[in-house]
Amino acid sequence: MPLMSRRGWLAASAIFPAAGALIALRSKAEFSAPVSGREVLRERYFPNVLLTTHEGKQVRFYDDLIEGKAVVINVMFASCNDACPLITANLTRVQELLGDRVGRDLFIYSITIDPEHDTPEILNHYAKSYGVGPGWLFLTGKPDDIELLRQKLGYVDPNPELDQDKRLHSGMLRYGNEPLSQWASCQGGANPEWIAESISWVLPKANGSTG
Repeated sequence: MPLMSRRGWLAASAIFPAAGALIALRSKAEFSAPVSGREVLRERYFPNVLLTTHEGKQVRFYDDLIEGKAVVINVMFASCNDACPLITANLTRVQELLGDRVGRDLFIYSITIDPEHDTPEILNHYAKSYGVGPGWLFLTGKPDDIELLRQKLGYVDPNPELDQDKRLHSGMLRYGNEPLSQWASCQGGANPEWIAESISWVLPKANGSTG
C-alpha cells in the first residue's frame, strides 16, 4: 500500500472517531443481532434529512446522496469571500482531472451553511459561475437540518465563539466510499492534483475494489 494511502486512512480517525472499531466498542447487550460498521456509521454521521439541490430537486441525504456511493463533501456559502472561492475552484479542477468518473464513480456535494440566504436559485447561479459539471450538487435545506448535518459531519469548532462565525468554517474535504466504510479527509485549499490523487484511493475499480 502506498505511503500516502496509509496516511489517508489514518486521517479517517479525525472525521469519524473510532470508525475502525465500531463493532468492537458495542457490547452484545446493546443489540440482539450483529450490526455492521457501515450501519453504525450511517446512524451516527449521516442523518437522512431532506435537502434541495441547486437544480431544485428534493433529495434525502443518506438514501439519495450517500448510500452505495463514493463521495466528496464540503461546506460553503455563496457570499463567502474567504476560503470558499479557492476551495470551489480547486474542486472544479479536481472535477476536470477525474473527468467522467465524476457523476459515475464519484459524487461531489457542497452543503451551504447559510441556508436562510442560499436558495436553490442562488446556489444554481454560484455553480454556473464556476462551470460546475454533472455529478456535483450544491445543497440547501431547513436551517435545523443543515445544522444537524454540520454537527454530524464534524464541521464544528470547539470554541463556541469561533463556531458562530461562518467566515471561519472548516475548509476540510470529507471523502469516502460508503459501501466499504472507508473515510478520510484533506484540506480543500491544497493542490488540486494532490486532492484528486487522494480521492482516487476510495474510487471503485472495475473489479469492485478501490484505488
